Amino acid sequence: MSLTRRQVTAAAVGVVPLVGRSPESKPRTLYIAGDSTAAQKYADAAPETGWGMALPFFLRKDVVVSNQAVNGRSSKSFVDEGRLDAILGTIRPHDLLVIQFAHNDEKSEDPTRYTEPWTTYQDYLRQYVEGARAHGARPVLATPVERRRFDANGNAVPTHGDYPAAMRALARQERVPLLDIEALSLALWQSLGVEATKTYFNWTDTEQDNTHFNPPGAIAVARLVAQELLRTRVLARHDVIRLHESVPTSWITWPPAS
Repeated sequence: MSLTRRQVTAAAVGVVPLVGRSPESKPRTLYIAGDSTAAQKYADAAPETGWGMALPFFLRKDVVVSNQAVNGRSSKSFVDEGRLDAILGTIRPHDLLVIQFAHNDEKSEDPTRYTEPWTTYQDYLRQYVEGARAHGARPVLATPVERRRFDANGNAVPTHGDYPAAMRALARQERVPLLDIEALSLALWQSLGVEATKTYFNWTDTEQDNTHFNPPGAIAVARLVAQELLRTRVLARHDVIRLHESVPTSWITWPPAS
């Protein structure tokens, strides 16, 4: 997906056009079904931070985030372990289900997680879409956030193969809102460059992790998610806050590991 210079700049600073919409009178829950890039992290993993931990900072209190993303899961293994069924057991009409998978669907060496982009990946994603709709909730597909990878010329390189395209196609077929986090995060990493992106990922003295985020990275990606929820009219202007404001990294906390 090509982006204009204006879109790239907007992604970098969190500036989006605001779209009005009539207010919702009842609180809603926004469920996240996804993998480690979104998941809640605990004290033993700090400073690693999932973007789902930062998303509440951009939403008003009547949109409650229920982060059900889990490390290492694919669209397949999440379903096979009963995690989608658990969400569908509590989701209610007018709630939202944001679905972001691909990182672990790509693991062709692991049959418990691997899906093929144009067949089984779409088939599993369709289960989330149909399940949410069956309960009166709204499904939302989110392409996978990009890893930190650059070529020799300093160009940010996409790493997810056909999975984002397969999700985009499914979103069109099923008329599901699409948050194109893959395209926006790739543009953001390109705008930041090779060195600056290290400050967004879980780079420490002992680890060089180009997949998982630290607090600044999680906040930046959560801002993109909130931006896309607004752009696609999944949420209205009054639902989204702080898109133009700095969010302190001190707001990120890691609960004790259970």
